[in-house]
Parts: sequence; C-alpha cells; structure tokens
Amino acid sequence: MHSTLLLVVLGALSFIVEAAPLARRHNLITLPLTRIHQARDDIHPEILLQQHMNRGHRRLAQIARCKVPTDEELGNKLRKRMRMIADGTSPVAKRYNSYTPSIVPPHISLDLHEEDDTGEECIDESDSNTNDSGGNPGFSEAEIEQLFENGVTEGNTPTANDSLALDILGNDVGYTATFEIGNPPRPFRLLMDSGSADMWIPIDGCVSEDGLGSCGNRTFISEDKSSTFNLTDEAWDITYGSGRVSGFKVSDDVNIAGLTLTGHRFGVANNESSDFSGDTAKFDGLVGLALSNISNQHVLTPVEALAKEGLIDEAITSYKISRLFDGLNDGEITFGGLDESKFNTTSLVTIDNLSDGFWVAPLDAVTVDGTDLGISNRSVILDTGTTLLIVPVNDANAIHKGIEGAGPDGHGGFVLPCNTNASLALTFGGTAFSIASPDLAFVPIDLNDPTGLCLSGIAGSDGISDGQWLAGDTFLKSVYFSTNVNKNQLSLAKLI
Repeated sequence: MHSTLLLVVLGALSFIVEAAPLARRHNLITLPLTRIHQARDDIHPEILLQQHMNRGHRRLAQIARCKVPTDEELGNKLRKRMRMIADGTSPVAKRYNSYTPSIVPPHISLDLHEEDDTGEECIDESDSNTNDSGGNPGFSEAEIEQLFENGVTEGNTPTANDSLALDILGNDVGYTATFEIGNPPRPFRLLMDSGSADMWIPIDGCVSEDGLGSCGNRTFISEDKSSTFNLTDEAWDITYGSGRVSGFKVSDDVNIAGLTLTGHRFGVANNESSDFSGDTAKFDGLVGLALSNISNQHVLTPVEALAKEGLIDEAITSYKISRLFDGLNDGEITFGGLDESKFNTTSLVTIDNLSDGFWVAPLDAVTVDGTDLGISNRSVILDTGTTLLIVPVNDANAIHKGIEGAGPDGHGGFVLPCNTNASLALTFGGTAFSIASPDLAFVPIDLNDPTGLCLSGIAGSDGISDGQWLAGDTFLKSVYFSTNVNKNQLSLAKLI
C-alpha cells in the first residue's frame, strides 16, 4: 500500500550514464534522463502487455485500498493468455499475428508496489470517429530494434545547468538517474519513481532469498567502501508485487548533481528476491519521490531533504520524459523548480493534490478527436513508475470506441492501429493535454508489421470503481510534470 508500481521490464540490461553536474544556478538542479533497452527476443508482445496490465491492476487496487489481486489470480490471467497464444486460440493471434512465441521467462517485469491484501472489493457496477493516420508512421525500425537490443541509449547533454540524464528502461517503461553516494563518492544508478517514497541500494554481502547466491553484478555500499557510511540496527523491509527487499536503515553522503546531503538517511538491502538480485537487474536501487508520509523507512525523501537543508528553495521534482520514438534522448529530472525551457509557460496549470502520499489529480474531461466521452470526476494517480494508462473497463471501452480500428484483444486489453493519428486528451485544471498518438500504441502485435495492429498502451482494470485512474508514461511522456511537497500541489504543462 505504501509503495509504487514501477513497471520495469527485467532482461539483460547493460547501461552507462555519465554523471556530469554543471554549475548550480538559482537553487534548481536538473538530471538528464537516458534510455535503457533490453533483449525482447524471448517474449511475445501479448505476454509483455499482460504483465504490465497485471501490475497496473494491482497498483490501482493498492492505492484505492481495495482487495488486491493475488499472485495466483494475476498468474492465471498470464497463463491463460500464454495458452491461447500457444494453441492459436488467442483472438489477437488468430486475427492478426504471425509472430511465433518462444518460452517466456518467469520474471520479466518488476512490480515495485507493496502487497496489501486488506480492503474491500471495489467492483465497477456500471454498464458495461475517423482518424487520418498519415501523420504517424507507426513503430520505427529503431523501436523494433530496441525491443531486442541489450544496451542503453544515453541522454544528451542537458540544456539546463546542474544536469544528469534520466535513463529510459526498455521500450519507455521506466527511468533511472545517477546519484553519487559515499566518501569517496561512487555512482549508483537508481530508478526514479514518483509513486513511492523510499530510497534504497544494496549492501555488501547482500544475498538472494532464493538461495542462488549474491545480489547480482551491481554497485554495493559498505563501511569498507565509504568512510562516512553509518549502518544502524534499525531493520526495514518492503514486499512488492513481484519482489521483496529487506535490510537496515543507514546514513551516508548523497550527491545529487553537485548538491551534497551530508548523512542522508535511507535504506540498504541485504536480502532481495530474485526480481532484484539477478544479474539481469543492472540498476542498483530505487529513489521514491512521492511524499514521505508513505515511506516505509519513515525518513525524508531526497528532494525533501534537499529543501530542508536549504540546498533548493522548495521540495519540487519536475520531469521531462523522453520517448524512444522521437530519438531526442532529452529526458531530464529537475529538483528545486521547473525548467521553463521545456514547456509552454502559458499552458501551466497547478492543482491541489488529492492525496497526502501519492500524486493524485482530479480529471475534468476526456476527449477523442475533440469529442467529449462524458468521462469526468475521476481521480488520477500520476506515476512515472507505471508504463501504461490504466482505467476502469467502461472508460477503456469508451476511449477505444472513439479510435478508428481499435477494439478488444479478448484478454481485457485492446488493439489499435500502430499508425493511428487519434488525439486522446485528458483535461486537468481546465486545460486539455493531448497524448501523442505514437504513445497510444504499446508494441506491434506482429513485429514484422510495425504499421499494422498494435497492443494498446491503455488497459482496462476490472476490479476498480469508475473513480480511479492510474496515468503512467503513456500519458506522462506528453506533458511536463512537476510536484511540490511543500505546497502539496502538482503541475502539468504542454511541452515545447
């Protein structure tokens, strides 16, 4: 209930990010974002989608304090889809797909949301346009390539001072930045997550709870590696949807783009499930950037600590997320303010947060190609750690009915043309924010036909009432997104 759904696809990840802080200016620092890719030749596109859908369903249930789907229930959905693909009875495979699935590894994605089996059922009891595709060429050759490539695309040198890059995991499914920790300072590649509030890295001697040995080929911390490292006897742990870590609270110096937090308190993991401990998990740890009210460690988040120490004016975190489709590699995360060079300042709206833990905004309206779908009065969780846009089933049906060529995939998801030019817009604070049409498509059904049908980046959740949405990177790639802990407000703006 206190953590986040970080939809990180685990494969053979390999990445390098250069931490190159520039001079500090106006108590505002920016960290550039870099894209990370990983191998995809062992997974069918439908399986990949189902994994992200499962994690989205669980995430919504946790935040809404509803009954969380069990591993068995979600596993049954995944196995059903696998069986139907294998025997050719999948509606998608029968109608559209010539892709032959291979064996799917048991752990492809990470769900970084704490399990919460409490809560009542939250069942939705309500009843269950033409686009020109000339402006959207469908999935690019580079995108298809990177579904299989084991590597990283580094972010460009940031345009703002005090900058480091955010990395894009896989096919736009998650983001990392590099903090320097310890004395002497060493770089740690950490997942940036607006939906959780705990920071942790692995400690020397970390072991995998499955008995298979150490916690992988990553960067570790210890007293031998940092003269300022202080290990306490305060235990902490967290159980995520598809993984667990446990360890102790510590303190050490943390450098964020040239700003140093002396003796910052965070967690180390000395025991990890295989979701984290395998060599395929090439990220080192995680930084949660929600409000510290939901921290399992009961400590300040890094941005809150920066503000408390006067290193930045306010506990503001701002995100400019890049996408593989653009090839711009210009993703950045900014602490202490908003980088006005990234967005249209006249479009900026600031909204009071509906939560004291997560970042939640009221949704005013939804349109497709300018047609109002009659969807309003929704609460939308804005989470950089979620890949898809997860909405109630009825809302998902209404959205896809407005997109020419879209329809159900037979498993609770949807398909749509990879080259759709549909304009889906969400209205917050009286301003409509359009999702870039390429972001509506998650992955081609047939990787040999990138302009054919794609699995949709919008999925329906069947266990949640009409009031809850979870807006991940399908939406957030199209906006400038900023959060302010001091004022408990969030801001959105249109990108330049």
